[in-house]
Amino acid sequence: MNDLVLSQRKDGIAILTLNRPERLNAINDALVQALRRALSAALADAESRVILLTGAGRAFCSGDDLEDFPAQSRTGDVARRYLNDLQDVTRLMVMGEKMVVGAVHGWAVGGGLEWAIDCDLMLLAEGTRLCFPEVKWGMIPTGGITQILPRKIGLSRAQQLILFGEVIEAKAALDMGLAWRTVPGGQLLAEAEACAARIAALPQHAVRHLKRALARSAYLPLEDVMAIEVDAVTKAFMDPATAARVADFRKQKPR
Repeated sequence: MNDLVLSQRKDGIAILTLNRPERLNAINDALVQALRRALSAALADAESRVILLTGAGRAFCSGDDLEDFPAQSRTGDVARRYLNDLQDVTRLMVMGEKMVVGAVHGWAVGGGLEWAIDCDLMLLAEGTRLCFPEVKWGMIPTGGITQILPRKIGLSRAQQLILFGEVIEAKAALDMGLAWRTVPGGQLLAEAEACAARIAALPQHAVRHLKRALARSAYLPLEDVMAIEVDAVTKAFMDPATAARVADFRKQKPR
């Protein structure tokens, strides 16, 4: 079995690649654990100055793998453990001392969009599609998104994106301030590496202090927000109506 997150170091850049292309890099427990380990290693690696996160295959990340929902929602304790592990990814990306550049293409859905937004700078391939489908299933996003997204694009736009789950494309995401840049798909990784290289070339003590200051000033109550998210989504996981909606979506979803 291939590693679920591929890691390489290139000129001071830790490149992490989500590697479940056969499932459009959908999130399951094993992928969460692999990403936690990869992020922790990249943050601890003295030779890596910046982290670049991308996805293998046709999509960045298609969100939670709903085939795993019955197992994830088996008990409240199981759901809470999974969700807290998921929140650890946000802690590492947002509160870690190294800048994270996201190279996002294809689809970024649900938890995958959370990870893209958790990046400090998001580059989108033209034609990329993004959405939050959680409310339709009786849930809400995690990843600190209920705080981070309004801070980035404003409360009204954040409410619309989360509440209605509408699909937006890269240009719209750029226009609302969600993304840093859009680039032709064939140039995405090269442009993301160039961006990461610019960050790697800066004095690293200044970059670390800047990220720490920005994160703490913008997201100081993030732990409280993520605890609220975990409580809300754990209750949703335990709701039979949520399970029914998820099951219905799984039946309708094209294979």
